[in-house]
Amino acid sequence: MERIKYGLKEFSNKMIRYFFQGLLLIAPIFVTFYAIFSIFDILDSQANAAFFLIFGFKFPGLGLLVMFFLITFVGAVGSTIFIQPIMDTMEGLLERTPLVKDIYASIKDFVSAFLSNKKKFNKPVIVEMGKGLGIFKIGFITDADLSEFDIKDKVAVYFPHSYNFSGNLFIVNSDQVKAIDNQKSADIMKYIVTGGVMEIEDNNPDHKK
Repeated sequence: MERIKYGLKEFSNKMIRYFFQGLLLIAPIFVTFYAIFSIFDILDSQANAAFFLIFGFKFPGLGLLVMFFLITFVGAVGSTIFIQPIMDTMEGLLERTPLVKDIYASIKDFVSAFLSNKKKFNKPVIVEMGKGLGIFKIGFITDADLSEFDIKDKVAVYFPHSYNFSGNLFIVNSDQVKAIDNQKSADIMKYIVTGGVMEIEDNNPDHKK
């Protein structure tokens, strides 16, 4: 009887732990897409309502155009010296709010990895997964200096999953990593995410001779 109680307790603890782990993984993605969809839905309905009153018909995709220009406008205004202190204050508030700070930090880091001046996914590589096995994976070097972990001759490589917004981070030997210099990082990412379905152009002039 005691063993059954212990087993049920262990099972319930695991389920709770997995639930919060799943919530932490799903929440940033869900919040991001839900926010984008909600903003688009509001802008599309409001913009088309105004457009219909003026021109007498609706413009499909008008909300997408309005959202694009609105985000561009916010980016332009947000970079000015007058607005930046306000943005910094709001960001500081979000980073101090429990739960919200975890979601905000996850979304910010993920977006920054692709779009900021400190892009992380800009060093595509092909990695041999075990010497002589003939198995290779395509990924991106995210950290070439692991001295903070007291690790030498190894690099951190992020391998995105196909048809999914996730991936795994592996620490691999430097001599098993070969840089992909003849392709754009964005094209490599698309190639991985589409499972190799998307064709990418060979930008190496030596291969076109």
